[in-house]
Amino acid sequence: MANAHSHDSHDTSHGSVKSYAIGFILSVILTLIPFGLVMYPTLPKSITLMIVLAFAVIQVLVHLVYFLHLDRSEEQRENVIAFVFAGLVIVLLVGLSLWIMFSIHTYMMAK
Repeated sequence: MANAHSHDSHDTSHGSVKSYAIGFILSVILTLIPFGLVMYPTLPKSITLMIVLAFAVIQVLVHLVYFLHLDRSEEQRENVIAFVFAGLVIVLLVGLSLWIMFSIHTYMMAK
């Protein structure tokens, strides 16, 4: 016999039109502000870079909450833990790779 569980039987919310609209509007705002700062430079490059990075992190959080529906509810706890672990692994891999490349460059280019 086939499995009696279907994908429609979950009690979790898949969002509403209002939540998707809020997520979309926030995403557009979080994209346009850094785009404007880069296209029309009025701030020093280092400050612009920090603002762009901060808006990127905020936009990732907006997408996770409004589009992927990750929150602190009991049903989402395993998904949030898996996402945090994956993010930690990515940060470690990228960060340590950059550190290794910088070290190699420093030692190989030393005179």
